[in-house]
Amino acid sequence: MNIHHLELFYFVAKYEGITAAVRRMPYGIQQPAVSGQILQLEKELGVKLFNRRPFALTPAGNELYDFVYPFFSQVGEVEARLKGEEGSHLRIAASGSALRIHLPDLLAELRGNSPSARFSLREVEPVELQGLLKSQQVDLAISIIGERITEGLQTVELLKIPLVLLVPEQWKVRGLGDLLVKNEDTGRKDPKYPLVGLPARNVLGRIFLDSFEEREVDLIPSMEVDSLDLVGDYVSWGFGMGMGVEIPGKEPPDGLRAIRLKGFSPVIVGAIHQENLKPIARDFLELARERAKNLAKPS
Repeated sequence: MNIHHLELFYFVAKYEGITAAVRRMPYGIQQPAVSGQILQLEKELGVKLFNRRPFALTPAGNELYDFVYPFFSQVGEVEARLKGEEGSHLRIAASGSALRIHLPDLLAELRGNSPSARFSLREVEPVELQGLLKSQQVDLAISIIGERITEGLQTVELLKIPLVLLVPEQWKVRGLGDLLVKNEDTGRKDPKYPLVGLPARNVLGRIFLDSFEEREVDLIPSMEVDSLDLVGDYVSWGFGMGMGVEIPGKEPPDGLRAIRLKGFSPVIVGAIHQENLKPIARDFLELARERAKNLAKPS
């Protein structure tokens, strides 16, 4: 049996007639279409389900109505309950640093505005984000926005973050030029010190390497780690200089300085999401835009 035919029969039986059912159905459908599909149902079952004038269910119609009533009578209630629960459930995927630095304040403000809000946070690698969005395992992702965005996903730019190199405070370094040396054999430039960096498979790591390659600098990490937090740790422990970004509202780790890379394009951080956002996700994005705007203001 066709489920849609059963649903139409349920409404016709409930409101005692096709005309009355069409007026009160939760979606638009024409009376001839209902009549035609009810006739198909009767033909499939081989029985007459109701008399038209005056309306009255046949014994077969009463039996079928008793069968479908428990399900269709509760669909509206279940839909409302699910929408209520899921409408206030926000699922976010982001890097560990984003989850630790900026999201706590945003989520606290959102919880203050929506006390029933429920959050699911996932710390993931950037390469995983778009797959999670396409499979609808998360509502939105906070990430570096690169050139390749999967079809069907949308982006919202939040911040432009400068690239930096992290160095120990005691190093007498004023700018990038103090950290590079010309290679007489190749004519290119090499780093004076070992580099702690992110692997090329990491979006930020690739941006760093490409940016230096454009300037004919052979910037190859002597140590690869999986997060900016670890970069800071190993630079602090004396393993050289490190890749970094100048995050608004966050100072470099204790004992380190950030050397801004003048002339380098900033990294764009934003939200990636499916086209249709639930209300709680829209509220979060609005708060994120406002916070990003405030962070971008000169201090």
